[in-house]
Amino acid sequence: MPLARSFPHMNRMFLRLAVLALCGVGLSACETLDSVNPFGSGPKYKMELTPDVPPNKLYDEGLALQQKGDHERAVKKFEQVEKVNAGSDWARRALLMQGFSQYEAGNYDDAVNTMARYLQKNPNSDDAAYAQYILAMSHYNQIPDIARDQVRSAKAIAALEVLVQRYPKSEYVPDAKAKLQVARDQLAGHEMEVGRFYLTKRNYSGAINRFRNVVSQYQTTRHVEEALMRLSEAYMALGIVSEAQTAAAVLGHNFPDSRWYKDAHTLLQSGGLEPREDAGSWISRSFRRVTTAVSFGDGSAGKTEPTE
Repeated sequence: MPLARSFPHMNRMFLRLAVLALCGVGLSACETLDSVNPFGSGPKYKMELTPDVPPNKLYDEGLALQQKGDHERAVKKFEQVEKVNAGSDWARRALLMQGFSQYEAGNYDDAVNTMARYLQKNPNSDDAAYAQYILAMSHYNQIPDIARDQVRSAKAIAALEVLVQRYPKSEYVPDAKAKLQVARDQLAGHEMEVGRFYLTKRNYSGAINRFRNVVSQYQTTRHVEEALMRLSEAYMALGIVSEAQTAAAVLGHNFPDSRWYKDAHTLLQSGGLEPREDAGSWISRSFRRVTTAVSFGDGSAGKTEPTE
């Protein structure tokens, strides 16, 4: 007895293999057996052959779409390059351009994820600084107004600081430093917004905590002058005269032409007091740690020096 006749399932398996082998010869051979379905009734399978496209051609197509402003389709081209040529130099380039196209399209969260993936895979590449810059700018471009939560500002600052510290010779560092100043100013502005609100509610301790954050952490922002004046105001309201005098004295020493110093001085005089610095105050100690504080009000810089 023939083997195939004794084992019917072997006959069916042979038929399946024969069909697959013929399909391997070409699509036309597979189509001639379209009526043969060794798997029983059901939808018929149609093989589709995708022609191989060189990675450089796909990459160039992505660049062309990018230049035309068709960022979404460009992303898909670069994704295809990365998928088909995983681990190659073309895949590395495509991943970088994928993140850039997402950034250009305004899909900032996608750009952050893509550039983070690029940096994880290629931490020492020549384009690592560029990837870090796009990642940071993706956070930066989502910074909200000062009345809203500033999580994005904090993320932008962290990413920009990584760029400055890890790639100090990068061409993107000057712009990163400028963006850092803006982002820090945004965080300081948010602290001021909340601090002023507490002042209106006579929650002086809450207000002091917010203004203290500005003086301690954001001395190079344009908000530090007002923060010192508001500290004088809050401490005066609580009857903590020494700290009120110190805040005004530090303000006057560092920003003698500031309108906020004039307000603080007037406030103290209304209580029969004058600015007087207590060297042991946290305000004095905070300013000893900084060599220069920038005033954005009139473009001048106030130089801080160690207090006696």
